[in-house]
Amino acid sequence: QVQLQESGPGLVKPSQTLSLTCTVSGGSITTNYYYWSWIRQPPGTGLEWIGYISYRGSTYYSPSLKSRTSISRDTSKNQFTLQLSSVTPEDTGVYYCARGFFVGVAVETMTDPSRYNLRGQGTQVTVSS
Repeated sequence: QVQLQESGPGLVKPSQTLSLTCTVSGGSITTNYYYWSWIRQPPGTGLEWIGYISYRGSTYYSPSLKSRTSISRDTSKNQFTLQLSSVTPEDTGVYYCARGFFVGVAVETMTDPSRYNLRGQGTQVTVSS
């Protein structure tokens, strides 16, 4: 079955760039209609959708994070990567990579974390000096 695994540093200094990689096994990130997202959960709050990269390689980001976010992929390694720049302590939380299947839906639907039915185990990221 398809599995997702996040990797990256657990501690990032303020103003630096957070970089996480999601390695996908058991299925290709280029398979039609699958969208690959990053989602986070700050302490004591709910899930927040960050952005996606589609099976075609197109991207879409949360408007509130768009100016600091970049998601890319390496199809040869079946991986996709999150970069979040200029981090602050408010970016601390558990970060998940996730997969959703969407055909003919509004983009607002694709920004709902609950619509992603497969997630990695998550990785804790702390922003602190």
